Amino acid sequence: MTERISVDRPFFAVEFFPPRDDRGEAELWRAIRRLEVLDPAYVSVTYGAGGSSRDRTVRTVERIATDTTLCSMAHLTAVSHSVDELRHVIGSLAAAGVRNIMALRGDPPGDPLGEWVKHPDGLEYADELVSLIKRSGPFCVGVAAFPYGHPRSADVEADTERLVGKFRAGAEFAVTQLFLEPDGFLRLRDRVAAAGFDQPVIPGIMPLTSEKTFHKGPELSGSPLPPALVERLAPYSGDAAAFREAGMEVTGELCERLLAEGVPGIHFYCLNRSTATTELVDRLGLGTDRSGADGTAAASVLSA
Repeated sequence: MTERISVDRPFFAVEFFPPRDDRGEAELWRAIRRLEVLDPAYVSVTYGAGGSSRDRTVRTVERIATDTTLCSMAHLTAVSHSVDELRHVIGSLAAAGVRNIMALRGDPPGDPLGEWVKHPDGLEYADELVSLIKRSGPFCVGVAAFPYGHPRSADVEADTERLVGKFRAGAEFAVTQLFLEPDGFLRLRDRVAAAGFDQPVIPGIMPLTSEKTFHKGPELSGSPLPPALVERLAPYSGDAAAFREAGMEVTGELCERLLAEGVPGIHFYCLNRSTATTELVDRLGLGTDRSGADGTAAASVLSA
């Protein structure tokens, strides 16, 4: 269990993607600075399909590690990479002082729902990537989980076995793909516990701020659009401000239910913005006083 996600109160974490241009970089760093004062347990930075954002990921994570008080974690995927190339990226992260990696098989480049094709000198599954990272040094490794099963899994039982296989390989925790209702997540958590594993499974939540995120997110994650939620939000279609207000209420209620069910914390997909995440952190009481006035000491690393 890691220091940052084994505290005795719920935490929050955030996920960013590498900026594509100067404007995006400025927007990202405004978000980072606004969230930094709330002391997230960690911040993760995604990795483009086929390593398309590899250098930007390493640079962004390195800057977070050196220029902020935040605990940084880099994503790494096996897509289109040989084992030697993966070792090189892992070495680059280590040289940048990054010791926390989210190990993912990754989506096919160009089409996240397309057919997976293994690199001839690469890896087939995420558990192999976890093993490679753990053999490469003292890294803390997280992995992905799917409340409704990976789109390519035969069923949720087979998908759960894939997840616990990643725990067997050495992963310390998992973060789920986004979802809009709690039951699938809670059933996944129960299956993991029934299999004899106690690694934290952290729910991944995207603040519901627009109709686009409402529809596109589930399409990519494989989670369903709950009919009752579609009906609830239908009156706000076409009114961006009203939809945001209603969507944020829905997101807040979902997070409150998860916290009541005892989740260790919440991982927010913040899309490189800070306002919605800050609102939810405030509503849920997840922010930490950096001075330690609330009695919670801020650890400096995710992995000891």
